[in-house]
Amino acid sequence: MGSRKLLVDTMSELMWERGYSDTSPRDVRERSGVGQGSMYHHFPTKRDLALAALERNVDDLVPAGSELDGPGDPMARIEAYLMRPRDVLKGCKVGRMTQDPQVREDPVLLAPVSRAFAQAHANLVGVLREAIAARELRDDLNPEQLAHTLMAVLQGGYVLAIAQQDPGPFDDARAGAIDLLRAASPSVLNQERN
Repeated sequence: MGSRKLLVDTMSELMWERGYSDTSPRDVRERSGVGQGSMYHHFPTKRDLALAALERNVDDLVPAGSELDGPGDPMARIEAYLMRPRDVLKGCKVGRMTQDPQVREDPVLLAPVSRAFAQAHANLVGVLREAIAARELRDDLNPEQLAHTLMAVLQGGYVLAIAQQDPGPFDDARAGAIDLLRAASPSVLNQERN
């Protein structure tokens, strides 16, 4: 592995563990084993390295959201996305950055975070529209709002799980979201009317 990639991977992990503010260039050098000269050759500033790490984190997460695209039953794809294995107690690599004041206040560092959430939202809206068109969800639902709700369930589930140091609240939140989606099926509504 080249020193540039090693630095980016290490910064990515440290930011996930500690955040941007609490990660120093020295921390990155010590964990990666890359020397100071090599580090500053590739990344003149901590911010440059952090931006590369954030871009990598976003690129890693976007393929996970792409599992919402493709063939097959839209509701099954939504459920698979919500229930896929995650390192819950570490939180979301991208979402965690919104809690770091130095990232929030820096438009350049915040841009990849914002882009990741916009892409996740677009992926969810697309598959929710497919589910509505396939009559798996009621046609009076707003896919834009529902996508934000599902994203909030996941991000909030991370927060609850971390606060309690227990993945249970995360698992409950996403199972509850699936229950709500199933309750929004036209067939459920028709059964209730009969």
